[in-house]
Amino acid sequence: MHWKDLRAAGENEQRLYSLDAWRECPYYSARERAAVAWAEAVTLVADGHVPDAVYDEVRAHFGEKELADLTLAVAAINAWNRLSIAARLYPGTYEPARVTA
Repeated sequence: MHWKDLRAAGENEQRLYSLDAWRECPYYSARERAAVAWAEAVTLVADGHVPDAVYDEVRAHFGEKELADLTLAVAAINAWNRLSIAARLYPGTYEPARVTA
């Protein structure tokens, strides 16, 4: 779903396909890296807690409201994923909205 939206918005394919290796790839800014690290830590918070280093890094790039918005986006996406899994929705049927200029 998110990849389809990003493609429709013109995101670079190389960045999309390299996301699993975001730590090793040069395609992401420091701010993007901080956001992805935060998203992973918040998603896996049941395994412990958000490490202080991840918090410190994300705070270096995001203000208080931006971090709140990012955290709510991560929580919402995680909730939607869990609801979709629970409802046994078939993946791959989502179509992105058409981008108009």
